Amino acid sequence: MSPEQIGFALLYLGIFLLIGKWIRMRSKWMQNLFLPASVIGGFLALLLGPEALGQILANFTGGDSFWASGVMTTEIVEVWSALPGLMINIVFATLFIGTVLPGLKRVWEVGGPQLAFGWTLGWGQYVIGLLLALLILVPFYNMPAFTGALIEIGFEGGHGTAAGLQGTFEDLGFPQAYDLAVGLATVGILTGVIVGIAFINWGVRRNHANVITDVKGMSPTQKAGVVESENRETSGDLTVRPESIETLTFHFSIVGFAILIGYLILQAITWVEGALFGSDFMTYVPLFPLAMIGGLIVQVFLNRLDTSRLVNRQIITRIQGFSLDILITSAIATVSLSVLGEYIVPFLLLALAGIAWNVFGFFVFGPRMMPAYWLERAVGDFGQSTGVTATGLMLMRVADPEMKSPAVEGFGYKQLVFEPFLGGGLVTALSAPLVFMFGPVPFLIFASVMLLIGLLTGLLYFGKKKV
Repeated sequence: MSPEQIGFALLYLGIFLLIGKWIRMRSKWMQNLFLPASVIGGFLALLLGPEALGQILANFTGGDSFWASGVMTTEIVEVWSALPGLMINIVFATLFIGTVLPGLKRVWEVGGPQLAFGWTLGWGQYVIGLLLALLILVPFYNMPAFTGALIEIGFEGGHGTAAGLQGTFEDLGFPQAYDLAVGLATVGILTGVIVGIAFINWGVRRNHANVITDVKGMSPTQKAGVVESENRETSGDLTVRPESIETLTFHFSIVGFAILIGYLILQAITWVEGALFGSDFMTYVPLFPLAMIGGLIVQVFLNRLDTSRLVNRQIITRIQGFSLDILITSAIATVSLSVLGEYIVPFLLLALAGIAWNVFGFFVFGPRMMPAYWLERAVGDFGQSTGVTATGLMLMRVADPEMKSPAVEGFGYKQLVFEPFLGGGLVTALSAPLVFMFGPVPFLIFASVMLLIGLLTGLLYFGKKKV
């Protein structure tokens, strides 16, 4: 594949992102669903690609025709297929760079209730999924037991985590798990947004909301995803002079250094494991959770050495957002619809089981673990547990646009403990290999214990407090 083909594939991806943004601005129902341009553009690319339009046209033009791949070449699809696994490393490397870690007491008091609630939902997805695998997926559909982990991988980990585990699924002998995980991630985002908005409307009508009284209060400009001119940021984000190095270049280099540290850690652990134990478990582990550790290490040194405050968290967030847009669009665009069709019943069972658990947790555990501002706080964790962190943040912004409740603050503190493990963290990355190597029952027991810890802490400790 030539550099020109790779470059054109990236430009072609940008076209679908632009079309997705245009559709978002023009479509009222897309705005009401708060669907990001990356999801819209990804779906459009999927429909116009080899899995949909290509299959239809191949019936008339033949399988060897140019049109058998839709409106894109096979080289474009090949490049897009590799992008999610690369972009996820950037997304996770940026999680901690530029952040200021608060005191432990504040984290525990404000973030503790949401940590207990999110912890319960996350580990519960493993319990539900593994039970489903043991009782139905393995005996009736001959699927590997680690498919029970796909609910948490797809829902909380999202498209990025699913993409990062693509190579792992191939090594474990069931590459179809990638398409199932991406499909679950897509269902999760749609469900998180639609059901989350419905929960907020329900809460307003039933007087469970403490901040807003009307969900429809957002302006048309906000729904279209456009920042008002008076609220747009200026060049104050610049931290270094362009004649020395462009600010974006400087920050991207910091992120790249964090990923390199994660890569070296992974290589070192893999070598030590092979030398001392003769096993190869770490070869199944993807790079992105170690890239997150690399970012944390970089931030520790920045806290000591960056006396000029050159690292700007807002720019790091822009890099993260750019990578996530590319990741989501390319991941959705390259989903294998034939795989979803082959495993449609297991796919629907996993999706419905995960959604049912999250809805149950919202109504049963939410008000009992977080009696103060429970709706504003629980809807954010419901959004994350169903459709990744961005969905949770969006729902909290709708429920509490001026951040009058402790929801956003508590959610941020929760992430400091939650993200390294669940939602794309170490446990998410290691769950499939662990189930594959040690069997589903030990992991099911472990997940049940973690679930019980979250339940007891949330119901018996934080549920009695007013935060």
